[in-house]
Amino acid sequence: ARAAPPLQYVRKVSGMTKPSQANAEAFDRAVHEIAHLTQHLLDELVTTAPPKDREVEAEKARARAAKRYSTMAG
Repeated sequence: ARAAPPLQYVRKVSGMTKPSQANAEAFDRAVHEIAHLTQHLLDELVTTAPPKDREVEAEKARARAAKRYSTMAG
């Protein structure tokens, strides 16, 4: 799954979903390098925010939606 975003990026920038044999090596190298650089970025980012709990965030979203839609109905 980690290769998916770099692959999408290279496809978008190059304008091709599947490179020709002549371009396959450069295409694959670009995907690999972008994945590598992205991992370096993620490894170096610093945050002071506490980690979020998916279930807690989902419950907050459900509460906001319930409030929003109850306001619209009434």
